[in-house]
Amino acid sequence: MKLNFKFALVLILSSMITLSAFSQIVQPAKWKVEFSKKDVKVGETLEVLIKGDIIDTWHVYSNDFDPELGPIVATFNFEKNDSYELVGEVTPIKPHKQFDKVWEGEVSYFEKNAEFRQTIKALSENIKVSGSFDYQACSDVSGQCVTGEEDFDLVLGGEVVKAKVQQEIKQSTPDEDKKESKKGLWAIFIAAFVGGLIAIVTPCVFPMIPMTVSYFMHSGGGNKAKGRMNAFFYGFSIIAIYTIIGTILAVVMGPGFANFLSTHWIPNVLFFIIFVVFAFSFFGMFEITMPSWMVNKSVANEDKGGFLGSFFMAFTLVLVSFSCTGPIVGSILVASAGGQVLMPIIGMLGFSLAFALPFTLFAIFPGWLNNMPKSGGWLNSVKVVLGFLELALGLKFLSIADQTYHWGILDREVYLAIWIVIFTLMGFYLLGKIAFSHDSPVKFVSVPRLLLSIITFSFVVYMIPGMFGAPLKVLSGFTPPKSGLDFDLESLIVENAGSGVKHEKINSKYSDFLHLPHGLQGYFDMDEAKAASKAQNKPIFVDFTGHGCVNCREMESNVWSDSRVLKRLREDYVIVAMYVDDKKKLPKEEWIVSSFDGKTKKTLGKKNANYQIENYNVNAQPYYVLMDNEGQALHIPRSYDLDVDAFVKFLDEGIKNFKNGTSVEL
Repeated sequence: MKLNFKFALVLILSSMITLSAFSQIVQPAKWKVEFSKKDVKVGETLEVLIKGDIIDTWHVYSNDFDPELGPIVATFNFEKNDSYELVGEVTPIKPHKQFDKVWEGEVSYFEKNAEFRQTIKALSENIKVSGSFDYQACSDVSGQCVTGEEDFDLVLGGEVVKAKVQQEIKQSTPDEDKKESKKGLWAIFIAAFVGGLIAIVTPCVFPMIPMTVSYFMHSGGGNKAKGRMNAFFYGFSIIAIYTIIGTILAVVMGPGFANFLSTHWIPNVLFFIIFVVFAFSFFGMFEITMPSWMVNKSVANEDKGGFLGSFFMAFTLVLVSFSCTGPIVGSILVASAGGQVLMPIIGMLGFSLAFALPFTLFAIFPGWLNNMPKSGGWLNSVKVVLGFLELALGLKFLSIADQTYHWGILDREVYLAIWIVIFTLMGFYLLGKIAFSHDSPVKFVSVPRLLLSIITFSFVVYMIPGMFGAPLKVLSGFTPPKSGLDFDLESLIVENAGSGVKHEKINSKYSDFLHLPHGLQGYFDMDEAKAASKAQNKPIFVDFTGHGCVNCREMESNVWSDSRVLKRLREDYVIVAMYVDDKKKLPKEEWIVSSFDGKTKKTLGKKNANYQIENYNVNAQPYYVLMDNEGQALHIPRSYDLDVDAFVKFLDEGIKNFKNGTSVEL
């Protein structure tokens, strides 16, 4: 999950935080290379094991997915000699697979531990294997991506010797990483809590509140304190029952099964069918109920009284309200299925807390019942509206399977068209223009119905431009990618946007295969950018990026696309994009020897990555630097942050400092 952070501190303090968080070398994984056997005879085979321990919140991409997709696949180079020969290719061991909406395809990656194996055949009693491998790692929490390079030398029976390995692991802002992980749990808790409140105003639940209050008013035998204690235990029992359900689900599933649920077509199609069934149930086509024997047995145990009676009354509530709460509970469990093990537990805790709260409070303060609205047809309207929402949300699961396996059923236009129809029908239902057989007639439109219909129709109007290429950023996590659009009007507008001045294409170095987003023109070589900066008297905007940097694409899509940012980048800056993962081989005269690790950098990407490390002591992307044509920084650099206003201010401060001849020390 990616979050939008708002800086609440003044510029100096926020700059200090940014500098401390990102101005360091990050090595997301520690690697060990070893043989699978201690002894081997000539002609026998053994394996070279390449194992990595990955720090929390990071993942390392594997080597078994399409290298043209976007992320950088792990690559391995074994130096040939007469002591061995390779057998087959390097094989990843049990990587996770997942459809990535940014790259629009299935990627393969490792979390916590990575392992690759290369089989070799012994041609000599003394085997020596030397080589290197490159990999890319990204963090969904900090928004950083890094590329790593490791060398190894192995001799049969010996230990791994790594030459000039990068600095020790420095996990940037570990406290912040933990906080960000907790935010995902808070998000599911709040969503589930809201779901619990919604469940209260359904026809299966709302009428039971007065019955519950009446029970506890008499359960203490006239003793109000005892009655309240029973009411407390009743609420606690509701929370315990639902939380136990979430705990069982988490234990049974585990992280590996959660990954299967979130990526494989079978569970996603099943979830889609479940949501459709839930929706039809809410529409009144049929009712989903628990077996009568289970309900009857629970009701029979209510008469035991005391805490035991309170527990069985809570259990009865859970069972008899299932036709209304089942779809909501199911939606929460499905939504949390692809996340951490804690998520189903937290989800059920949030739902049950909200669900139990009104019953408990009304049981303790029965006088509040006088202020409650009366039961009526409005309760069924709540169910029907939830049915429309279930139908729309269920479509997401079918979309995941469709995109992962390239069925071509739900491209962006079809998906949005269905959503537009669903929410249009929902708006007409709220206005009373559509009714189901079990609905009460709507003689007039109440103010709440009118407000909800306005919101619904406004949402429909918002979605319509998406049929023609509008990004629909609010729905970026739900809609299929734009690549399948037959007519992308937004891309045509962005590419031709500007201030009225025609921007001619810059024939810069490497521009034949490297490009900037949104039709921007710029450079891909620092020397050319500095020369242009001097000639045009403009500051330089340095974009340390990568082909496989998912958060770089997020920044370009959500921040660079803003009209204020585009205007400043077009008119006020010379842009240079420094791709740190590009594989273009450089001519020998352009090779450099790094002062950081002593290695010779022979590709464009490694040369750019080395420039970033040597000048800024940073190896993560995205990373943005503002400087003059002499290389002097005009502002504290920025990294991944989706706050558009802060990015605009960052650019404005750079322009101001450039005009004033002011630089900053890094």
